[in-house]
Amino acid sequence: MSEVAKVIEINSASRKGFEDAVRTGLAKVAGTIGNVRGAWISETKVVTAPDGEIEEWRVCMRVTFVVE
Repeated sequence: MSEVAKVIEINSASRKGFEDAVRTGLAKVAGTIGNVRGAWISETKVVTAPDGEIEEWRVCMRVTFVVE
């Protein structure tokens, strides 16, 4: 039997770091949509303080899941 996959785009943010932003976003998606198969990080951004310190990491990612 063939599988059909769907791709959605989400944005996620974390004050801890890049990896935490990705993990947080994927966990949220997996909590509402089943059969998550992977993700592609299409964009990474940071929010900075006036002195240049990173305050928040933001990622834009496309998440793939199999449709039942």
